Amino acid sequence: MTDRPPEPPSDAEAPTLTHVRADGTAHMVDVSAKAVTAREASAAGRVLLSAQAVSALRTGRVPKGDALAVARIAGIQAVKRTPELIPLAHPIAVHGVEVEVVVADDGADITATVRTADRTGIEMEALTAVSVAALTLIDMVKAVDRHGRITDVRVTAKSGGRSGDWHE
Repeated sequence: MTDRPPEPPSDAEAPTLTHVRADGTAHMVDVSAKAVTAREASAAGRVLLSAQAVSALRTGRVPKGDALAVARIAGIQAVKRTPELIPLAHPIAVHGVEVEVVVADDGADITATVRTADRTGIEMEALTAVSVAALTLIDMVKAVDRHGRITDVRVTAKSGGRSGDWHE
């Protein structure tokens, strides 16, 4: 038995895109009638690095300074800027952010969890936190490793809202 991706839904079963009008133009969805609910989203990603860069991170010898702390702070700051970066993302109240950057044998693992009580999801904020933390880590270690690579950025969990809870 081979592992194949699922068949795409037929046109009759295909979900409608909420951010696209019938004429194909994009718009921001009106969420004003939705109930305020507690919501949380988590995301993760990786930065693949050379052994030399991993060693510099572990020993605190990155030429630009504390790369892990700067990446965490950049991820937190990015959450607050998400609606400025993602055109159709709603500005929502951010009530909590946790960003972790953990050195691994082949680079760094980045996770972010973001919480709100608002009318729409917070997945984009979690993804933005991971992405910007990863970009910052690349910037911090580029003097040691010019070939750092960001991989596997994804939502790993969400809770709250109409669609309920989901975990990777």
